[in-house]
Amino acid sequence: MNFEHLIQINDPLNPFVDSMTREQLWEGLVLRAEQPQLFVIGLDSCTILSREGNTLERELHYGQATVRDRVTLHESESVRYDILPTADHVGGSLTMTIEQPDELQLFLRFEYATTLPVSDDQDAVQTQEIVKSAYRENDIDTVRLIRQFVQTKQEPGSLH
Repeated sequence: MNFEHLIQINDPLNPFVDSMTREQLWEGLVLRAEQPQLFVIGLDSCTILSREGNTLERELHYGQATVRDRVTLHESESVRYDILPTADHVGGSLTMTIEQPDELQLFLRFEYATTLPVSDDQDAVQTQEIVKSAYRENDIDTVRLIRQFVQTKQEPGSLH
């Protein structure tokens, strides 16, 4: 199953949404890659096994389960997460891409490629919609946490 959606970061028509710069958004995406436990519910810890250039090899610990992945950072453009398949876990990928059509607008595109089979069966369709909804909610939460990080960093007397 493949799935993608777009979250608007800056909305020039909505004065109630704090604007972010591309650099601030990028900094938040790097934070998510390096300290995912701040963003992912149920993640106990993350060990960065190696760092070569723009690629991180990580080990994620969820209780007794361990997942390995590779994170590829494309400076100020995108972050790609590749989950390495094992006997217990299916592989897949998530790419977060910054899109900036003009000076005022900023978006973050989320693209998922999973090994979840696509089917017309009613139960399978319902499962696919639940998965898509969970992805979307998690991504909205990611953007909310990045906004908090940016706001905290800008406050006077902040330790960041």
